[in-house]
Amino acid sequence: MGRLNNGLFGGFNGRVGNLVGYMLNGKSIVRTIGHSTKPLTPARKSNCEEMTVVNAFLRPNLTFIKSGFRLITVGTDRNFYNEAVSYNKKNALQGEYPNISMDYTKALLSMGSLLKAGKTTISKHADGIEFKWEVPGDLPWRNRNDRAMLLIYFPDAGVSTYVLSGSRRHVGEELVAIDPNLAESRMEAYISFIDEDASTISDSVHAGSLNVKPIEPEEFAEKPQENEEELSVKAVKPIIHKKPLKNQVFKTPQSKKIRQQLISSAGFSAHTGQRIFPSPS
Repeated sequence: MGRLNNGLFGGFNGRVGNLVGYMLNGKSIVRTIGHSTKPLTPARKSNCEEMTVVNAFLRPNLTFIKSGFRLITVGTDRNFYNEAVSYNKKNALQGEYPNISMDYTKALLSMGSLLKAGKTTISKHADGIEFKWEVPGDLPWRNRNDRAMLLIYFPDAGVSTYVLSGSRRHVGEELVAIDPNLAESRMEAYISFIDEDASTISDSVHAGSLNVKPIEPEEFAEKPQENEEELSVKAVKPIIHKKPLKNQVFKTPQSKKIRQQLISSAGFSAHTGQRIFPSPS
């Protein structure tokens, strides 16, 4: 049941038929609900898979992207999550349907105008993952105390570990503790900076990957080759032991070679393609 907020001509909250009304950032929103019965076109199938892939990446990082995209939506009716989905769907996907996947090097978990991280590396230690970033010699004084925001995403497990207020920028390093059970899992690391009063944030930067195992497609794997003798036996069997079809044609070069060998041998009829055995005396 829907409820009118401001009389007959105002917005409403709740459901009326297949319409749902609600408030979003001070605005009345009305949308339809239900499932489409139309068959999915190739374009819609591709779009559905893109949304599935992007959401699978962003949801484990929800707390981080809330801080990362919140500032660019202040004063608008936009939503931080929708902004993150929009950017990554357009810029951080690779492949074609049905093999769409994330390009983690292009993914963005924060967006802003603050000076972003320069050259960054990550390495594994007994206590966790160490981030190191370049501190320019001419780093502006106003950016020295920016706080590092660090995140490690584990794609295989679908979880993340993050630090929202790490070392100051001028320190140049930070150690992030991780679950020991995930130490050998694939990791994708990101770094952002946020100023002291949390009023400005930088674009995130992909800091590196760990434990990435290359995948060799099965179609490129070498298959054992059969030797010529085995092929000859396989090719001869249907000719010697089975009566060929009428007007059978030998099409392969190897079959022609075998046929010529049989013709040259005694007791073979080139006309019928059969071996002729002498009648018992």
